[in-house]
Amino acid sequence: MYVGDGGGNRSPRGGRRFDRSRFPMDAYGDSQVRYRMYVLVAAAIVIGIVIGLLLPRLDTPLARMTGRYVASGPAAEALNTLAIDDHPRSSSYRRDAFSYNKVDFDGDGCTVRDDVLRRDMNDVTYTGGSSCHVDSGVLHDPYTGKEIDFVRGKQTSAQVQIDHVVALENAWQSGASKWGLAEREEYGNDMYNLLAVDGPANQEKGSASAAYWLPENRGYRCSYVARQIGVKTKYRLSVTTKERDAIIEVLRSCPSQSIPKH
Repeated sequence: MYVGDGGGNRSPRGGRRFDRSRFPMDAYGDSQVRYRMYVLVAAAIVIGIVIGLLLPRLDTPLARMTGRYVASGPAAEALNTLAIDDHPRSSSYRRDAFSYNKVDFDGDGCTVRDDVLRRDMNDVTYTGGSSCHVDSGVLHDPYTGKEIDFVRGKQTSAQVQIDHVVALENAWQSGASKWGLAEREEYGNDMYNLLAVDGPANQEKGSASAAYWLPENRGYRCSYVARQIGVKTKYRLSVTTKERDAIIEVLRSCPSQSIPKH
């Protein structure tokens, strides 16, 4: 039973009820509300940024609409002239079909491996006074950016390997399977397509195209894909759509990149 005196709301025991609506929110409560609002706004902004960055990567059509696969410049223009083949031939590949390091095209009496080591390394020394048999040298590796002290030997020679920039198997899949022996031998020993590089990086790359492997050294990626374009242009090799898109992504950061001449 309420005990009333005509003077507003009272509790059953006669005390006046507390009406929160008659008092403003205290400073602490107000700051808590503002804090929660800031958190929600910040979270919405972060989610929006993440979606904006990731969605084009997950959705290829959307990526094309947003210009992710558009690049300009000499290298990009050359890339656009290459045929696209998304069903490359991979059967019957044999590495020895290219006669790598078995043909002396320049007639200097040196192996192609030694020619590349001599060209790409500094402080080169030779075995027994030879001008061919590279014994040691210093390589500034383009794939990793590391400096490698090369010394020929059973346990050390593999530290520096010779990479086909467009791998032999990739070439086979994109057109070389239709060539005769002479053209395959030329390709397998073409200095334009050969680089002295870090051995482990070369092993990691394997036969991968740019769609699946790029140098760890980001500063070299533009030069790397430009040389791949140059090789594929020279030998009329095709690219896959994924390979082309991966190359374009790199070239977007270097619109002045040209195709190397040598």
